[in-house]
Amino acid sequence: MAIERIYGIWSTLANIARFVFWVILIAGALMVFLGRSNEKQPLRNQLLEQFQLERKARVIALIHRQESASILGVPVASYINIEDSEAVLRAIRLTPADQAIDVILHTPGGLVLAAEQIAKALAERKAKVTVFIPHYAMSGGTLIALAADEIVMDSNAVLGPVDPQIGDAPAASILKVLALKKPEDIDDSTIILADIAAKARTQVASFVAQILSKHFPAEQATKLAIALSEGRWTHDFPITVQLAREMRLPVKTDMPLMVYQLMELYPQANTQRPSVIYVPTRTSPETPKGQSPSPTPSAPAK
Repeated sequence: MAIERIYGIWSTLANIARFVFWVILIAGALMVFLGRSNEKQPLRNQLLEQFQLERKARVIALIHRQESASILGVPVASYINIEDSEAVLRAIRLTPADQAIDVILHTPGGLVLAAEQIAKALAERKAKVTVFIPHYAMSGGTLIALAADEIVMDSNAVLGPVDPQIGDAPAASILKVLALKKPEDIDDSTIILADIAAKARTQVASFVAQILSKHFPAEQATKLAIALSEGRWTHDFPITVQLAREMRLPVKTDMPLMVYQLMELYPQANTQRPSVIYVPTRTSPETPKGQSPSPTPSAPAK
C-alpha cells in the first residue's frame, strides 16, 4: 500500500514536471518569435515615413512573407485576411480625400472578401492610387492592383489570375466535371461544389469588371475581367509586365530604390543553409532612372 502511494506521488510529480516543461518551451518559443518579428519594425517605420515624405502620399505596406522567426521550427507565413482589410480600410479613412495613396504590395493572395474590400476602397478614391509590386502580387493581390490608377512593377515582377478557388480546386476545373460526365455519374457533393463554383466565378468576374470600369470602357472591362477570372490559366500563371501591358493595364517599371530597401527588412525564415548565396557588391549603383540612391538603414547587430 505504501509503495502504491509513493508511486502515485512520483507519477503526479512527473506529470507536473512535464507540464511545466512544455509551458516553458512554448513560452520561450513565443518570446523568441515576438521579439525577432518586431526587431526590424522601427527600421520599417523609419523607411516608410521617409518614403511617404518623398512621395507626399499616404504609404501603405501590405507585405506577406515568412518572418525570420518560427514557432517550434514551423515558419510563420501570412496572406491577405480580414485583419489586413480592416487595417488598410482604416488607413484609407484617415487619408484626406485629395491625398494620393501608395500601396507597396507583396503577397501570394488570400481571402477574396478581404481583397475585394481593399480593392473597392481604393477604386473609389478620387486622388491618385499607385501600387508598387517589387516581386509578386498574385490572386487577391492582383485584384487590389487592378484598382490602382498606376501599377509600378519590377521588370521581373508578376501578377496572377483572379479565378476563384473552391477549397483546393479551381472553380473552372470543378465545372469541367459537369461537361465531361453525365449527371447520373456525378455524386451530390460534386454537384454542390459545381454550383458554388459557378456562382463564385460569376461574382468575381462581375466585381473585377466593376473595378476595371474606372479606367476601361464597359465592354473592354468585362472582356478583361472574364479573361482574368474564368480559369483559362492555372492559378499560379505569371502575368508579366509585357503581358500586363498587352492587357492595357497602366503598368510602369520605374521602381523607387526605397521599395527594394523596404523589402530587405522583411527577410524570409531562417534555415540551416541559405538557398541563395551571392557577393553583395556591384560595379555601378543599382539606381533606377530618375532615382537618387538613399542609404539603407542598417539592421541591428545579431
